[in-house]
Amino acid sequence: MDYKTAVKELGKRKINPIYVCYGSEGYFSDDLIRRLTDALIEPDQRPFAVTKYDLAETPLDTVLEDAETLPFMVPQKLVIASNALFLTGAKESGKVEHRTERLLEYIKSPVDYSVLIFTVTADKLDERKKLVKSLKDSGYLVACGTPSAEELSQWVAARAEKLGFRFDRGALERFVLYVGTSLQTLAQELEKCALFIGQGGVLTEDHVEQLVTRTTEQNVFILIEDIVQLKLDRAFTMLHELIKMKEEPIKILMLIARQFRIMYQVKDLTQQGYSQQQIASQIGVHPYAVKIAAGQAAKYDVRQLARILGDLADLDYRMKSGRVDKVMGLELFMMTLAG
Repeated sequence: MDYKTAVKELGKRKINPIYVCYGSEGYFSDDLIRRLTDALIEPDQRPFAVTKYDLAETPLDTVLEDAETLPFMVPQKLVIASNALFLTGAKESGKVEHRTERLLEYIKSPVDYSVLIFTVTADKLDERKKLVKSLKDSGYLVACGTPSAEELSQWVAARAEKLGFRFDRGALERFVLYVGTSLQTLAQELEKCALFIGQGGVLTEDHVEQLVTRTTEQNVFILIEDIVQLKLDRAFTMLHELIKMKEEPIKILMLIARQFRIMYQVKDLTQQGYSQQQIASQIGVHPYAVKIAAGQAAKYDVRQLARILGDLADLDYRMKSGRVDKVMGLELFMMTLAG
């Protein structure tokens, strides 16, 4: 099952004795653990009822022994174990030995007073392993994968509604463009916006400009968006702001090149018939980034994007060899690109 299904089942008070949360989106696994904690353990009982282990440092035997030990002063307990790499195909570099056959036995007859939660940051588990097959057949696997571009927008809108405000037209897309696709960061920025805008408020694009904290990567992303939309004044303002912030021009150039490389890959794979979700998986970026890159790449054909990448490589060489002033080189590139 996926994260959404697990949350729905929890809402119906259907709670499994074991959960294995896997996937790259740690926010989902953290949220499921929080929901399970709220549903099962009273706040004043949590010091006695919730234990956490890191399987990179603790053997699986210790975790299972804890799960099988009767709870002290509480009716139920949660046992949480992170870094369950033995469920993946990855090689474990640690010296901790995990006797997975013990977990296989536990799955057959789990105790009713403990909920055992494993987490692992991996998009796939190794289904060739008997243990993974057993967990899957028992319905204990919870996929916490990356949401699609549409799901991400829906999640942001729903989260804002829960916090008591809504987005004005165009503001949601700008919000995600500025913040990025990390759910944890998005949640933090949404809470900040909720405090500013108040209950029942409407967040506009101007509010997003004022409130949202942006990384260098996001600023470069916006700079390229402004160039593509021929908003040159904004683009040059953004470039000079980055320079004032002591960002190295070569780093800015590298980030520009990275975005144009993504645009080239998205354009090429789209022409080959790949969906945005497939492209995201193929090139290793978030589906929302693919959606934005597809919009940016619509202004160019594949040959133009290939030429731009060549120009960027040439500019990189000239900047590093001192043949051109770094800031002037970036400005000339932007003017040529806009032209």
